[in-house]
Amino acid sequence: MLFLFKSLHIVGFVAWFAGLFYLVRMFVYHREAHDETQPKRDILTQQFNLMEQRVYKIICNPAMMLTWVCGLAMIFLYGWEWFKVNSWLHIKLVLLLGLTYYHLWCKKMIVKLERGDFSMSSHRWRLLNEVPTVFLLAIVLLAVYRNALDFAYALVGIMGFMVLLMMGVRAYRKARERNPNI
Repeated sequence: MLFLFKSLHIVGFVAWFAGLFYLVRMFVYHREAHDETQPKRDILTQQFNLMEQRVYKIICNPAMMLTWVCGLAMIFLYGWEWFKVNSWLHIKLVLLLGLTYYHLWCKKMIVKLERGDFSMSSHRWRLLNEVPTVFLLAIVLLAVYRNALDFAYALVGIMGFMVLLMMGVRAYRKARERNPNI
């Protein structure tokens, strides 16, 4: 039974991250569609509203639930004593709570965009699209290295990774300013 839950947990988190990556990328394009002229703006906005709702309801929500249910089932099967001595899992659960908050925040952004609130720039959306990448890196490192991971080095490494991501997004922004067809 443990391997079944572990397999479904992996499928769940892969789908969950895929959905979050795709959803926030659509927010980028949705924001850029707002700068188009009519009737293109209305057509694109209507399509993005529909796509965002579908990705959230059909991919993100079920995948998040599958991830949580199977993960908690594995903790239950391993037992309370195992849970108490594996501090890496406590940190992973805190990260998962943060990712769940990000997931719920995305729903608020869908509603905001549907109402026509385009106050956030596409550049800011691109930065926010990297948030799941940071969660993914941290969670995978914890799951693979477990208690052998030096949390201070991991934190410094993740922060360095975040800086590199931000530099990459800014470099892309400058390249797009020079050549909008990129």
